[in-house]
Amino acid sequence: MATYATTVKWGKETLSLNLDPSLGPAGLKKQLHALTNIPIDRMKVMSKSKNLWKGILKDDVDLTSLPFESPVQLLLMGSAEKLPEKPAVKTVFLEDLPEEEKAKVVEPSGLVNLGNTCYLNSVVQALRAIPHLRDGLRYYSTIRSNNGGDASSSNRFLLTSLFSTLSMLDASPQAISPNNLVMATKMSFPQMAQTGPGGRPMQQDAEEFYSGILNVAAQELQNPEALRAAFGKDEEWMGAKNVVDALFGLKMEEVLTCDELPASTDQEAPVITHDLHRKLVCNIQGANEANITHLAEGIALSLSGKVEKYSEALGRNAVYTRSQKISRLPPVIVVQFGRFYWKATPDSQDHAGVKCKVMKPVGFSSVLDVYEFCTEKVKSVLKVARDRAVAEEEERVAKKLKGESDADVDMDGNDEDAEALQAALAMSVQEDLPPVGPGLPNDFRGLYELFAVVTHKGRDADGGHYMGWVKADNTDNRNGSGLKQKIADTEEENEDWYVFDDDEVSPCKTEDILKLKGGGDWHMSYLNFYRAKK
Repeated sequence: MATYATTVKWGKETLSLNLDPSLGPAGLKKQLHALTNIPIDRMKVMSKSKNLWKGILKDDVDLTSLPFESPVQLLLMGSAEKLPEKPAVKTVFLEDLPEEEKAKVVEPSGLVNLGNTCYLNSVVQALRAIPHLRDGLRYYSTIRSNNGGDASSSNRFLLTSLFSTLSMLDASPQAISPNNLVMATKMSFPQMAQTGPGGRPMQQDAEEFYSGILNVAAQELQNPEALRAAFGKDEEWMGAKNVVDALFGLKMEEVLTCDELPASTDQEAPVITHDLHRKLVCNIQGANEANITHLAEGIALSLSGKVEKYSEALGRNAVYTRSQKISRLPPVIVVQFGRFYWKATPDSQDHAGVKCKVMKPVGFSSVLDVYEFCTEKVKSVLKVARDRAVAEEEERVAKKLKGESDADVDMDGNDEDAEALQAALAMSVQEDLPPVGPGLPNDFRGLYELFAVVTHKGRDADGGHYMGWVKADNTDNRNGSGLKQKIADTEEENEDWYVFDDDEVSPCKTEDILKLKGGGDWHMSYLNFYRAKK
């Protein structure tokens, strides 16, 4: 029987064969399998030539009855099976790996508690997840080991011990003992060397340890070489003079307005000052009967308030409204929950007062949006990127809906042209936006993702137990269908985390992290670490 010259369009490839109708659909599919290695049961063959078959070729179609004319044009759909290949790398079993390689593939290592040192262990695990800080400490440790420098011995011992501890955590699959770091901490901060009855070390405040570490690092890592080593390149540092302020520093603009002068008066202009903070505070006690239930509410409350100061216009003390806004954003934002406060005890025998803990629940999300906390100048920059992101999302949804409603198959395959057009459009709308902070991308939208939490458990402010919770690196939380897992009834992605209970390390998920809001005797967030969301 006669055969017909046939061209087959398969993705971006064009195949040629001689079609013999007498062999039927099975014979045609065998020919295609030989050319493409597509499994026959996953093969879909459609005709681009007229007057043949409609839709997908069925196995019971009699090809000899169809009016074939050369050249025949067919469309083939299906994915080829990959041929078995010899492993490019020889299989190596976990027990055969050296210790430093084994540490990279097992769960991260914990830190041994050396006597109420959980405050230190939990903060170190959070700092471990900040690459720029680690790179800055690596630079510092290298230059100090080479030439010593003029750093005080306690500062040098503290920072080199911190870097050494982080390095040992990376190299060991087992928990390590932070002996040098604990010793260096007590040397740098004598109050943390206090002991209780029987000589047992007393519990310390995790935030005080965190702030102390940053203060020392800011003193030592304050030259251009340190900044370049930490960030891997030269940046517009926007006034930051050390690694800590470039990484954690929030430049705050404070405005004081006198409440006792008419708003329209020009007798006294608002007092505007600038200050540098290394954390935000979530005020959870509230004021004027404010009921704080979420992190954003507590931050907003802490950035405003009333103060009393001398008024030149009135010639006496007056009440002023204080309002703070962020005028420079950092790559990392740390938020402290105001869990602990000092309560006066005038009726007690020693009138010494007592440290108390606020147990109320305060929720938080895995993403922190700081747009409303920024100055108008910063907002104007963030808004451009935010509007662009909204437009792109709307365009993506519109294209998806159009694709779902379009039943026609694109026979010509213009994917490359479409991608080139999208790239050209993106370049045409790109604007040269001023930076809003060192190390932040030009298209930054003011969104930060949660990557670490330090929690406190217990009702005793001077006791209890601290733990660290850190997001896993390179987490991929897709399910069997390729979709990202969500927390039930929410849009929150349920990603992988680890909880560090000193030397005990366990896996957990985002949904476990969001339960750390307090309200009972369970672990409750004290320090939340956020990084700029890409």
